[in-house]
Amino acid sequence: MGFAITVRGLNPSEKSWLKAEAREAGISMEEFVRRMIRRQRERDSHAESAADLFLRHFGPEHGVELPPRQRYGYRPVEFPPDELPTDEREP
Repeated sequence: MGFAITVRGLNPSEKSWLKAEAREAGISMEEFVRRMIRRQRERDSHAESAADLFLRHFGPEHGVELPPRQRYGYRPVEFPPDELPTDEREP
């Protein structure tokens, strides 16, 4: 793996906190930081969409009947051949 990262300008109280947390977990500071990063990435990858959040707070369990989900996308406008718009402006 051989990848290293250096954090400069770390506040001494933050370093003390990191050291104490790692010691309490029985692991090195490096391992503690690796685990923090992994945990945060897992949380981010399981983040809920806006629709899921809305359902959780306002769904049927809360007495709100929501319409079914629909996908809205761009669909080009199609005119029948006899109704094609023209650029001719009528005076």
